[in-house]
Amino acid sequence: MAAQAGPQGLRRSVGLADYTTWKVGGPADWFAEPDSVEQLQQLVAWARCKGLELRVIGAGSNLLVSDAGLTGLTLCQRRLQGSQLDSTSGLVEALAGEPLPTLARRAARAGLAGLEWSVGIPGTVGGAVVMNAGAQGGCTAEWLVDVTVLDPLRGGEPVVLSAAELDFDYRHSRLQHEPLLVLSARFQLQSGHDPAAVGQRTSANLHSRTSSQPYQQPSCGSVFRNPEPRKAGQLIEGLGLKGLRVGGAQVSPIHANFIVNAGGASASEIDQLIALVQHRVAEAHGIALHTEVKRLGRFGDLAPPA
Repeated sequence: MAAQAGPQGLRRSVGLADYTTWKVGGPADWFAEPDSVEQLQQLVAWARCKGLELRVIGAGSNLLVSDAGLTGLTLCQRRLQGSQLDSTSGLVEALAGEPLPTLARRAARAGLAGLEWSVGIPGTVGGAVVMNAGAQGGCTAEWLVDVTVLDPLRGGEPVVLSAAELDFDYRHSRLQHEPLLVLSARFQLQSGHDPAAVGQRTSANLHSRTSSQPYQQPSCGSVFRNPEPRKAGQLIEGLGLKGLRVGGAQVSPIHANFIVNAGGASASEIDQLIALVQHRVAEAHGIALHTEVKRLGRFGDLAPPA
C-alpha cells in the first residue's frame, strides 16, 4: 500500500521475506528502496523528523529478520548500485548496494586483482564493509581505502572514514555498533594483470564455493564464525549434526556451517536451530560458537530444543 505522505518510494507494511536470502521475516512498518544518495538522505531525514528507528539492509544475505517484523523505517540499499574502476591506478569506487559478485567480475575484466575471493559472496559492498566479509583467504579490510557514511544523528551529512578508523577484525568493524549508513566504498586493487588470468581465478573461486556449499537452497551463507584455529563446520559435522532440523530449518547436509530453509521455515525455527547447534558444540567441546549472522527485530529468549 502506498504511503499517503513522506518521501518518494515510501511504503507501509512490506513483508521482508522477499528481501532476505533465508526467505523469512515479517513486515517492516515503513520500507523504501532508495536508488540514489539524495533519495536516501531524504528518507533518513524523514525518519529522524518522525523519531523512527532506522535500519539498513543490503542483499539480506547475512540477516535473520524476526517473524514479528521490524518497527520504524527499513531501508533496502540493493538499488543503490554503480561503480567506477580505474584500470591504470587500480582504484575502485562502488556504491553501497553494488553486488560483490558484479564488482569482482568487473574488476577481473579490467585486469584488477584483489577481489577474486568475493565472487561467491551473495552480498553488497556496504554489507561487506560492515561485516568485513571474507572468503578463501581474502577479506574486505585488506583492500579497502575508505568508506563514505551518513550519520543520521548528525544531520545526515556524508563523512569519509579511512580503513584504519573502522577497527577491522575478523568479521567485525565499528560500523556494526554505530548508527552509520554506508553510502560508498573505495578499494585499492592491483592493476596491470592479465584480465583472462584474473577472470580464471575468479571463476575458479566461484566454482569452489558453489560445489561445496548449498547454493540451491535459501540460506544466509556461513552461520557461525570460525573459532580459530578450529573450523565451525568441522566441529558441527563431527557431532553428526548435518541434516538436523527444527521445523523447516535444517543444518545443510552439504556444508555443516550452513543452515538452510528446507521449506516453510520461520525465523523462530532458524533461531532455535542456531541455539541448538551452539548448545551441542559447547556441551561436547566447551567452545562457544558465535554467529556471523545479524538478528534484526524481536526474538524470544529461547532454550535450545531437546
